[in-house]
Formats: sequence, structure tokens, C-alpha cells
Amino acid sequence: MMTATYARYRSQLETYFDRTASKTWEQLTSDAPVSRIRATVRAGRDRMRETLLSWLPADMTGLRLLDAGCGTGSLAVEAAQRGADVVAIDIAGSLVHVARDRAPAGLSIDWRVGDMLDPALGRFDHVVAMDSLIHYPAFDIVDVLRSLSERTSGSIVFTFAPATPMLSVMHATGKLFPRSDRAPAIIPARDRLLRTLVAGAIPAVRVGRTQRISSGFYTSQAMEIARA
Repeated sequence: MMTATYARYRSQLETYFDRTASKTWEQLTSDAPVSRIRATVRAGRDRMRETLLSWLPADMTGLRLLDAGCGTGSLAVEAAQRGADVVAIDIAGSLVHVARDRAPAGLSIDWRVGDMLDPALGRFDHVVAMDSLIHYPAFDIVDVLRSLSERTSGSIVFTFAPATPMLSVMHATGKLFPRSDRAPAIIPARDRLLRTLVAGAIPAVRVGRTQRISSGFYTSQAMEIARA
């Protein structure tokens, strides 16, 4: 069941991406020239996407993948090119519109606008949630993972904002982006706390690989959970 904090943060994110920063994120995820700050974020996101994809099977023919928080669709496209049947969903309709327009023809991608936790999306072999949970507290992250794990037969790979001293200071002082286009607060989470919460809330899974990516103003940590 969705918590009150999850619903509140989700609403803030929908407003931000659809009404405030749609063009910013469309540009950030393209090849268009960007500022030095955003260039570090773009490079970090590219490395993170490559990392998460490397944790998925090279041949995904016949596998069903949920891209939970697909944004402008780069990861969904690469997974579909490996043969996956992809359901790509985001709360921001403007970003899904960009993703649909950018995607090459002939790929098996079902673009959706809505909540990643919608049970009507069905069951999956793998789930990816890249930088779509970084705005939620650790308890909500684990609630999302628990809900997704009930409909996932294989792995869930996701990212969170690690609680490093530098990142905590950056977020506390609001310097991740210029004030005019700053996203809702990114909430750092501690690796050990997430592991403890996952073990308690989802005993059927184990924590697998983890990797931190740091690139200038981008810092995010990937984590994999899979059936024990």
C-alpha cells in the first residue's frame, strides 16, 4: 500500500518534471550543448545507465522488463534492442512523450504515464529504477522494492543517493542545480540502513552487486537485489 510520504513526494516530482523542468531534462538527456555543471550530470547518468544495463542479461529475448521511471527512454531503448519486452513508465507525461518520439521504430516498448507500482502493469523478469527513487526516504524506497519484488521473478536494480559528507552538504545548501530549475530535494540514504531494511522487509531477496558513480555534480549508487 502506498504511504502518505510516497504519495506526497511523487506529486512533487510530477509537478517538477511536467511543469518546471521538462525542457531542462529533455536537453540534459540529448546531445545538445549544456553548461559545465549539467555536463557532469549527463556524464554521470550515462555511466550509471551503462552500469545498470551491464547487470542485466546481454540477450533479453523473451524477458519482460519494467523501466520504473523511464524519463526520456534511453535505458528502455537499449533493453529493447537486446530483445526485451519493455514496459517503460514515468509519472511525467512530458518526458514519456519525448521518449516515445525519440525511440527507433520496431522495438517492443509499451510507453506508459503513471505509477511504477500499478499492479495492472503485470509481472516482470527484471525491474530497473534508475534515479527514480532518489527523492524518497529509505523506508519508502524499501516499500517500493518490496512491492515490485512481489511481481518480479528475477532482479531489481535501482539507484539511491549515498549519504556521503560532500553530497549531504551539497543537498543541504541547495547547490545541485541553479535555483531556477532545482529539483525536489534528493534524500541521501545509508547503504547499511538500506541493506538492513531490505533484509527485514523482503526476506526472499538478497542484496547483490553495488557500485557508486561520481561525476562532478552527479553522485548516485547502484544496488541489485535478487531472489535468494
